[in-house]
Amino acid sequence: MSFTWNDLRDLLQQFPGVEEGTSYGTPAFRIRGKFLTRLHEDGVSLVVRVGFDERAHLMATDPDNFYITPHYQDWPSMLVRLDGVPVEILRRLLEESWRAAATKKQIAAYDGRP
Repeated sequence: MSFTWNDLRDLLQQFPGVEEGTSYGTPAFRIRGKFLTRLHEDGVSLVVRVGFDERAHLMATDPDNFYITPHYQDWPSMLVRLDGVPVEILRRLLEESWRAAATKKQIAAYDGRP
């Protein structure tokens, strides 16, 4: 089963404060105005905000699903193929990106703390 944009929307709506919009003319998600992910122009990949170390690890272990183009070489982002990415890995990446930009109150709400 391939992961779709609607699946991504359902996943991201679980995180408080996530807003849907556009970026570079493609559908995108942000929190507090900060980029989380967007559909790449190729229509089959996501651009996901991720740290350089995590990116290097994922690209080394699964280059079919995690990759960059020269444009992303110097940015903390990578491309993720929607039709092949393990959903649990994508969910973890998106949650980490969300946690890095969310407020303490949003994180507490998500984690079920008062």
